[in-house]
Amino acid sequence: MIHSFIMVGQSNMAGRGFLKDVPPICNERIKMLRNGRWQIMTEPINYDRPFSGVGLAASFAAAWSQKNRNEEIGLIPCADGGTSLDDWAVEGVLFEHAVFQAKIAQRTGILDGILWHQGENECSPELSSRYQEKFLLIVEAFRRELSVPDIPLIIGGLGDYLTSGMFGEYFKEYPLVNKELEKFANTQENCYFVTASGLQANPDGIHMNAVSQRIFGLRYFEAFDKHQNVLEPLKGENSAINIDSERPLSKAERITLLENKFVKGDLSLEAYQAQLAKINNQM
Repeated sequence: MIHSFIMVGQSNMAGRGFLKDVPPICNERIKMLRNGRWQIMTEPINYDRPFSGVGLAASFAAAWSQKNRNEEIGLIPCADGGTSLDDWAVEGVLFEHAVFQAKIAQRTGILDGILWHQGENECSPELSSRYQEKFLLIVEAFRRELSVPDIPLIIGGLGDYLTSGMFGEYFKEYPLVNKELEKFANTQENCYFVTASGLQANPDGIHMNAVSQRIFGLRYFEAFDKHQNVLEPLKGENSAINIDSERPLSKAERITLLENKFVKGDLSLEAYQAQLAKINNQM
């Protein structure tokens, strides 16, 4: 029975961290939903754009896996970059797609949580003031449609870096969004807020970099695991970059990573065959 989590929101949930900046996470107990089937997770998980990259869900899943060593976790990628709360409105395409994907996952597992990150599109006094009103309708509908009235919802704040990027003038009001997100978590049951304080961005100043996404995932798991808001950086969270990287890899995991290198053109056919034979002979 797979314990699954749905990923919803915009680009920082989908992930735009550079893949080359962090060690890969490949764990056969961590799955992702592709075409209605569970596959071993590889990044990018949430392939909403050709430039998708590292997101927070991978380290969230790795932390979950470390605590639940005899069980499997599944990630359901449904986030879409650049989307507003209105884009996620009930009965809209994004909402219906996420419900459909989650219901497929429920056939073979338990839906354990909703991971949400969205708000860059709401950075104005007018839009942020209606955040709670609009978001509540979405959350209630997810819980109703999926028959999970008490499912935990983890929501992350916007990063302090937003005003210093190349589009910083558009994000001056980001503290208003964070205020509304935290207020929502404090007034709704089974809802927890995670701070983005101290996290850093890619050169564009909009998207969290890969290292920060790894850290953010640990904060999300802390909120889920402890059933409480995470309002300060975690002790030792900078080690998140190496989460799951010191564990000996299984045969399936080694083959998965090898295949990824081959299909990306990083290995010749001869090198691929030689390394594959070596893995098979060692196991």
